[in-house]
Amino acid sequence: MEMIEVTANSVDAAISKGLAELNATPGDVMIEVLEEPNTGLFGFGAREARVRIVLIGRRKAEEREETVEEARKEPDAQESFPLPAVSEDEMDEDAVVGRQVLVELLEKMRIDAQVNVHRADDDDEEDPHWMLNVSGKHINRLIGRRGETLSCLQHVVRLICSRRLERRANVIVDVAGYKTGRSKRLRGLAQRMAKQAVQQGRTITLEPMHANERRIIHLTLRGRQDVLTRSVGEGRTRKVTIVPQ
Repeated sequence: MEMIEVTANSVDAAISKGLAELNATPGDVMIEVLEEPNTGLFGFGAREARVRIVLIGRRKAEEREETVEEARKEPDAQESFPLPAVSEDEMDEDAVVGRQVLVELLEKMRIDAQVNVHRADDDDEEDPHWMLNVSGKHINRLIGRRGETLSCLQHVVRLICSRRLERRANVIVDVAGYKTGRSKRLRGLAQRMAKQAVQQGRTITLEPMHANERRIIHLTLRGRQDVLTRSVGEGRTRKVTIVPQ
């Protein structure tokens, strides 16, 4: 797990600078804002924005190299996400209403995109969530920094769906497979950090995460007998610790 701290005149500029330095995409990293920029008074006490960026996936160049190598070994192998869309006959009321609501919102936002529906493949429940995956050109703005814009979009979609259905809607909104890919990388991170915790005989503390990302870590390691996971901290600083047993 590689971590860097970057400064720039704005938070967004610092994030862009850090992603370029790591040769990574937003879905490959966790970002923590350490300091907001301050212009000071008459130029005195001015400070730049400072962010911490943790690489939880592989760099784009490394992914391309591995893809070439895997292609030589397994010519017919394909990436596993996003999952194939299901047909309308396979969709229940939640999926139909969810897609309809999301399409309506995208049209109102004047975003030209398609919405494909599939079942979540990493859900531990008997009734997995429906994934509403948005695809198209220039849709990265729907993700936002650390997926914050995507989280807001999902909240609105669920709220409207729940009112139409008069119950809780069983849907998750994704953009270009961002959540699906990030979930896969987080599960890999969990296993690597659990192995490190056991080998070194010490507690490993991960960077702060959203509740849904912490849940992925907990579920991934729940079946292991050699480690125990706990969430510690409050609010945006809440994080997962991996404790060797």
